[in-house]
Amino acid sequence: MLEPPLAADHSSKVLVLGGFQLWLSGSEQVGIPRASQRLLALLAIRGGVTSRVAVAGTLWPDAIETRACSNLRSSLARLNRPCRKMLQVSKLELGLANDVAVDICYAQRLARRLLDPAVTPEQSDLSSAAIGMLSSDLLPGWYDDWVLVEAEDWRQLRLHALEMLAGRLTAAGCWGQAAAAAKAAVRAEPLRESAHAALIQVHLAEGNQSEAVRQFTRYRALLHAELGLEPTARLHRLVQGLQG
Repeated sequence: MLEPPLAADHSSKVLVLGGFQLWLSGSEQVGIPRASQRLLALLAIRGGVTSRVAVAGTLWPDAIETRACSNLRSSLARLNRPCRKMLQVSKLELGLANDVAVDICYAQRLARRLLDPAVTPEQSDLSSAAIGMLSSDLLPGWYDDWVLVEAEDWRQLRLHALEMLAGRLTAAGCWGQAAAAAKAAVRAEPLRESAHAALIQVHLAEGNQSEAVRQFTRYRALLHAELGLEPTARLHRLVQGLQG
């Protein structure tokens, strides 16, 4: 089931969806230098423990190993005592402490539950909170190579999960939430046909044929303007017989 919203509990947490935030236990948000943000964000996204050399090489890919490791030590030193308590540190490895919550980990588990046909979703998996969790980009505005790779992986996972969530909500007759999930997928990738198909199917299931045709027409115009392409036959079939 979907875990409680991370912002509402009292554990220490690293949030990377929609931007970087660091919260200490007791719901106190704190600011830290950008280099230290990058370090905590990497440890949060990668999970587990990672060798110091690998962390340094990822964060400072253009530096020689000794300089990268020196930069890593400086980033660690700039963390105050409460923040350092969020880490598990050894001579060779680094990781977040086991009791630190990370939003991307919760969101990835949610997405994989929704995509697993063998899993029956809990009610909380089909909620507005679930849609919100799947609607945020990973560290928007960060352009490190490692961030861009992780952000694209998350984008693909959440798009598939949003489309599946829209389908599950449509089957349950939750039209408003189904439309919200499909629209979130459309906003994330306006040229993605499967996202528009999910939204058109919501409109058709609700009996809003005119909305389905309008959505198809908008997507068709956008696709032609941007890429000079036509929607696939599969999408055409969804509105076949509805257009004048």
